[in-house]
Amino acid sequence: MRTRDIAAERAAIDAEVQGKTICDILARNAETYADTPALSWEEGGEWRSLTWRQYRERVAAVTLGLKELGVGRGDFVAIMTRNLPEHVIADLGVVHAGGTPVSFYNTLAPEQLAYIAGHCEAKVAVVENRDFLERWEKAKVELPKLEKVVLLQDVQEFEDLDWVVSWEDLVSRGERRLGKEGGREAFEEASRQVKPEDLATLVYTSGTTGPPKAVMITQRNVMWTAVCLDRTLPYPYGLKAVSYLPLAHIAERMATHYLGMYKAVDAHFCPEVLRVFEVVPQVRPHAFLGVPRVWEKVQAGVMAKLAEEPDARKRKIAFSAIEAGRRAARLEGEEKPVPFGLRLKRAVFDKLVFSKVRHGIGLDRCMLAATAAAPIAQDTLEFFAGIGLPLVEVYGMTEDSGPATANDPRAPRMGTVGKALPGVEVTLAEDGEILVRGGNVSPGYYRDQEKTNETFDPDGWLHTGDIGTVDPDGYFRVVDRKKELLITAGGKNISPANLESLLKRHPLIGQACVVGDGRPYVAALIVLDGEAAPAWARGNGLEFSSLAEFSRDPRVNAEVQRAVDDTNDHLSQVEKIKRFVILPTEWTVDSEELTPTLKLKRRVILSKYAQEIDRLYAR
Repeated sequence: MRTRDIAAERAAIDAEVQGKTICDILARNAETYADTPALSWEEGGEWRSLTWRQYRERVAAVTLGLKELGVGRGDFVAIMTRNLPEHVIADLGVVHAGGTPVSFYNTLAPEQLAYIAGHCEAKVAVVENRDFLERWEKAKVELPKLEKVVLLQDVQEFEDLDWVVSWEDLVSRGERRLGKEGGREAFEEASRQVKPEDLATLVYTSGTTGPPKAVMITQRNVMWTAVCLDRTLPYPYGLKAVSYLPLAHIAERMATHYLGMYKAVDAHFCPEVLRVFEVVPQVRPHAFLGVPRVWEKVQAGVMAKLAEEPDARKRKIAFSAIEAGRRAARLEGEEKPVPFGLRLKRAVFDKLVFSKVRHGIGLDRCMLAATAAAPIAQDTLEFFAGIGLPLVEVYGMTEDSGPATANDPRAPRMGTVGKALPGVEVTLAEDGEILVRGGNVSPGYYRDQEKTNETFDPDGWLHTGDIGTVDPDGYFRVVDRKKELLITAGGKNISPANLESLLKRHPLIGQACVVGDGRPYVAALIVLDGEAAPAWARGNGLEFSSLAEFSRDPRVNAEVQRAVDDTNDHLSQVEKIKRFVILPTEWTVDSEELTPTLKLKRRVILSKYAQEIDRLYAR
């Protein structure tokens, strides 16, 4: 294995980003890629676009409009919209005005809005519609620093509120000033005043283990990470991507906003997460980032559709193809040779089956399919590699601007999160905790020195809180979160994420939460997959009317028991799941069991289902 010179890698990236900000990248794109699409959105059943030149012109107008509202250097502006062009235009307008944009999750309640907006002392908020504004109206009584709210839609319903300004009015103010003498110079000068050490954003953690912390991401962090990712995944400029995960989360923010700008990507906006399965086949993106739950739902959808094929011969061929692809992918993942016969079979199946599957899900042109934000099941990795769409697993967190390690698509090692990115140091502490150091690492938490000191040490190491392993070739695996390890009554440390991943290999299981902290044995809460359930019912002679009724059927219980038994075959005695309960409804962001990026909120689940958990341990 060739030894890396991390110091040289870091020095090269440092030199490339020296003195640069995202304002410079936007200016570069407006000149170099002036007439190519930058932002695309669906309107009236058709896709419309802004070019890079138009994008920067709109940012200029918003910048000057915000300045007229009093936004200047050091001010914070809240942004709460779905994935729309206005979100990123507002974001860059705030940056050019010398302020710091803070994206808010759309699911936040008024008291949560008040906490975050109060913590950063937001001066202005940009809000999408009536539903959002009504929550801000309730929160505003606790926000003396909040002066104005800019509203994108439903403005006529709030004309009596003197603190509400329409988006159109904001843009018009800026355009008028831009057209006056000195207006253009004022914008360009504002752009030059933004420095690498300035904040590009605050990203508030989703608060699964307590109040959200405000991670400071600087302009240098953004530029450094973009260059670092470009060296890891050197794809052409001007690709198509889909923006659908919350822009309040570092994964989407880095992928389609920051890296998207750096690579002059045409970002297609999908306002609703679950509509992504409709949008992707329309866009046919060249790059696509999915959290594990999204990939699991795509997999379940493909398998359900294949199961519904009325022609028995075609159905048999399709399932044989999937199994052959899995076998080949498994061998490749284990770095074992794929027999000639299997290679030939896979090539034939690629033309007959896999190419049609990739086209059907809209990823037939995809050069880069990535998974991030949470552990993904080996079964899902094998499925997508098997159909000719290998997933590049990326590991990182908000505190390191999103990525720290990634699998090289040219030499992936399935089941690992890859190697440290160029210029990034990743190592293990004595207790197995993953530590990260590099230009991607945040300077700390805004207005929270105590937490900063706990997480970032004096030598520049970020203490991730994740437990990992590393093989002799430098490939890392993430075992679990330090704080999420279960310790049974017998004193055994157990990784719930590992067990949950094994359970979700069964297509009928959509979510699982393993419990057992301080208990005599391990148990599980099981949530069925609402998309896979109807197809499974038809295939097994059951009528499907609702998920709640389906979950109570003895045959479904028996099938889940088989999935639990299969999981237990891979576990030590103390890890085995002794009991489980099937819950009657799916977990969603709105029902509060999942974060906006579809990870488990364990604290919420343990509280909400306390009675069900207690019954799992009743004698």
